[in-house]
Amino acid sequence: MSKSLPYSMKDVDYDNAKFRQRSFFKVITQSLLTSNLKRNCTSCSTGKFLVLLMIFGLAYLVLSHTSPARVVSNDLRTGSWNSDDDSLINNGGSRFGKFWRKPPRLPPRLPPDTKGSNSSFSLEPGKLNVRSEWNSRQQNVKEAFIHAWSGYKKFAMGYDELMPLSHQGVDGLGGLGATVVDALDTALIMGADEVVAEAGSWVETHLLDRISQKGQVNLFETTIRVLGGLLSAYHLSTGDKGLNLTYKGPKPVVYLETARNLADRLLSAFTSSPTPIPFSDVVLHDSSGHPAPGGLSSTAEVSSIQLEFNYLSTVSGDPKYSIEAMKVLEHMKILPKVEGLVPIYISPHSGEFSGDNIRLGSRGDSYYEYLLKVWLQRGANTDSNIAYLYDMYKEAMKGVRHLLVQKSIPNGLVFVGELPFGSQGAFSPKMDHLVCFLPGTLALGATKGITKENAMRNNMLNFEDLENLKLAEDLAKTCFEMYAVTSTGLAPEIAYFHTEEYSEEGLDGGNKSSDYVHDIIIKPADRHNLLRPETVESLFVLYRITEDPKYREWGWEIFQAFEKYTRVDSGGYSSLDDVTTVPPHRRDKMETFFLGETLKYLYLLFSDNSVIPLDKFVFNTEAHPIPIESSTER
Repeated sequence: MSKSLPYSMKDVDYDNAKFRQRSFFKVITQSLLTSNLKRNCTSCSTGKFLVLLMIFGLAYLVLSHTSPARVVSNDLRTGSWNSDDDSLINNGGSRFGKFWRKPPRLPPRLPPDTKGSNSSFSLEPGKLNVRSEWNSRQQNVKEAFIHAWSGYKKFAMGYDELMPLSHQGVDGLGGLGATVVDALDTALIMGADEVVAEAGSWVETHLLDRISQKGQVNLFETTIRVLGGLLSAYHLSTGDKGLNLTYKGPKPVVYLETARNLADRLLSAFTSSPTPIPFSDVVLHDSSGHPAPGGLSSTAEVSSIQLEFNYLSTVSGDPKYSIEAMKVLEHMKILPKVEGLVPIYISPHSGEFSGDNIRLGSRGDSYYEYLLKVWLQRGANTDSNIAYLYDMYKEAMKGVRHLLVQKSIPNGLVFVGELPFGSQGAFSPKMDHLVCFLPGTLALGATKGITKENAMRNNMLNFEDLENLKLAEDLAKTCFEMYAVTSTGLAPEIAYFHTEEYSEEGLDGGNKSSDYVHDIIIKPADRHNLLRPETVESLFVLYRITEDPKYREWGWEIFQAFEKYTRVDSGGYSSLDDVTTVPPHRRDKMETFFLGETLKYLYLLFSDNSVIPLDKFVFNTEAHPIPIESSTER
């Protein structure tokens, strides 16, 4: 910085105001007083004469023009600075006095987390202390998590899920204590030490016995919730890769050994199948794989288990888990597709896709998510032997933009529809809440987890990346409006969109003040809310990448609606039957993903970007963070 400026670097670093304007004469004077010219002139006789003349002149001005005492204005006492320097001096002073007065130093801005009341200079009235505000909201989310856990612990400990209204537990996911394992890494991230100790103790004491004794479980659900939860807890409990944890729980190896025992049994779904496509179910106690009723597997289910099996191979040193799981994607690479899009069913008997139904909602969603994330997990190398996954992802996103994206009327919400009868059939303007994972995936695919600003600075974004990022922001807006359009402020499970070809009267969300009340159609059978995470997941990713605070604000509105309508006083949170009516009727169910995903993503949305950074971790489809592998690990 030029020495002629009267401000230190510290002032520049901490002050966000613009420099005050200085007159031309002040600039010249300041330059003369600080430059080499001053030193050169004072060394000659003429210079000395001029200096003496200046001193006598100043003395004369002081003696002949008595100025009133300077007073500090009320603005200064309250910490509010006027942009005109004259406001700090009484109007009766000499003009020459102002001319020679040293320009004032700007007060340094207080650090974001410092209260102004204890300082001479307080924060501008009405201005939020932003960091403190979001830290407070983050703590609200942590308190909600502890409230949810308290209900589960009190009434359903060891069961898969809590029924918060009838105060009992239910096993709907094979009886492996799914809520315990799903919630464990959320507690680790939040620093909820008591929950970590309770959940970790249960895993150490009970889970291996459950695994060896239980019957039929779904390969996909067990992998993403239980196996993924154990592996994430293993990683986070070691304190590795940036998380500073005060860990309370069993030794991390307990999680790893339990994960291996479970995965060894789940492998039977692969080894029992005649093709690389695994069966959908496994009987744990005898390690046998079985097809689903009707024989078909869901495309999303068989293609969304690779992150977990890959990481288990990395940390165990046994490649068999990764080999079996990656065979699925290698096989899918060669199957015919529709502009990169695939049907939602696949046969483990023939290895071929079944039917024509194409959608990014249930049974299709995480196929597209894992194409990108498995590639990112392995280092995002475009020259690697799995670069085909990124190529498949890019082709699929082009297909989404071309075949599935439309706008609603009258207000032009961008949404993703379905092709229930394939590309040659009619378009359906139906969008599951599950599709709201897509904005986050698109943003992640565009920047590979770094901020948009850094990606732009380093010329990392091509036209296609920018197009996908724009689509991500448009879809996130639509997903938020699916919440805001209802009477409760919570989204339905499924929404339809008003288009030129499709409309239904009298099926709005109930919030008549919404700008989009005529764009979004909610049918009676689709009005339930299951505490799903997909929208807040995308808000979290988009905030991390764009740094736009509106995504935090939207997330806070959603959290407040959950608190208002789904919190159960005795402990836990409930699903809702109808989000369009107030008060909504409650369902007696708290899904495991409310603790494992929804509250975790909200907590991270309000956290510092260094907590689980997106360029160091990928989240599995159940929000369990898995570290991106380094070249040495591979």
